[in-house]
Amino acid sequence: MPDFIANAVGSTVAAGIRTWVRVTGRRVAKRDAPWLQCPMGPPGVIGDGFYRQLAETANLEIRPTPDAGIHPDFASLAGHGFDPDRVDPAIREFYEHTTRYRFEAWSEAPVHTRFFLWFLTRYVSRQMNQLNFPVSSLELAGGMSSEVLPMYDRDTGRLVFTGWLRRTVNPPRVIYTGLYMTEQPPEAPAPCVKVCFPVPYGSAVVFLRPQVKADGSFLLMGSGSKFGDSGFYRLVEVDDDHWRVRYIRTLHERFYVYLDPQGTLRTDHVVKLMGLTVLRLHYKLAPA
Repeated sequence: MPDFIANAVGSTVAAGIRTWVRVTGRRVAKRDAPWLQCPMGPPGVIGDGFYRQLAETANLEIRPTPDAGIHPDFASLAGHGFDPDRVDPAIREFYEHTTRYRFEAWSEAPVHTRFFLWFLTRYVSRQMNQLNFPVSSLELAGGMSSEVLPMYDRDTGRLVFTGWLRRTVNPPRVIYTGLYMTEQPPEAPAPCVKVCFPVPYGSAVVFLRPQVKADGSFLLMGSGSKFGDSGFYRLVEVDDDHWRVRYIRTLHERFYVYLDPQGTLRTDHVVKLMGLTVLRLHYKLAPA
């Protein structure tokens, strides 16, 4: 398909998603929902340049270090039903010092959802260079890169966001341009891992509820039952004071982080929509 037709298809689908959120989403005043606050994406391409743009507009400084972690203070997740001290120290080490690890990844999209995922990535994700889900493990055969980008307020020195940029090496595409932080939604019993994925004119936000199993393995559950709970939210900016927000109750994510019998750190990531598995990812995490 010629590029101009593919771009037109992608623009039409993306506009349709935004319209759906505007029509069916809840009108939310920003002052009433600070827990949802996330940087909104500009029109056009997101890609890896978003971090630099955000730093310039929000008075932030990016300070990468050789041992930066996506959760430098894992203890901040402590709360009702979750004790960080019960998590295996090797898992906690990964979250607090993510840059020290290299990734091997595999992906699988089941037959019944493969075309849906391929269509979204081919016509929407590639156009904005964001959320380029690997439909096949062959897309990951060239490797995956990982960069952790702590972002600090220039005036106070406070850590505001931790960027986590993951890309396929060959071909070079952004898988995720994400912003990580800790936040407790009003209906959640404890703090969650909050991840923002800026998209044109809005943001996709997921709140992941932490759990620990008896063997010290770690779960992050992106699901809930009502607005204000953990789970997936799609935001579209309406004006300076309001968003339209759609809580997608049927979209679930699950991360399971564990040590295999050989002591290797691994992660299983499953995405489900309306009960159907859309994507499975498996990561092998080894010291760099």
